Amino acid sequence: MAKKPVRAAVGDIWLKCQVCQGDLFRDRGVLLNSTGMEFVKLAWADENATGLICWHCGYVHLFVNKDIKLYRADD
Repeated sequence: MAKKPVRAAVGDIWLKCQVCQGDLFRDRGVLLNSTGMEFVKLAWADENATGLICWHCGYVHLFVNKDIKLYRADD
């Protein structure tokens, strides 16, 4: 089952796709692996990011900012 689209904001700024200016995204957690942590088998401890995939064009935006808020898009 496909995820439902979301809208996203950082503070009072609503995010739009850098490519097509769309405002609907699919969200996904992303692990930012580093070579050193992979080498010592601690990749699970690497930093996480929020991936927003544009619903329209598929461009992937990555955010490490923990202040990003996701809102269910109205159907």
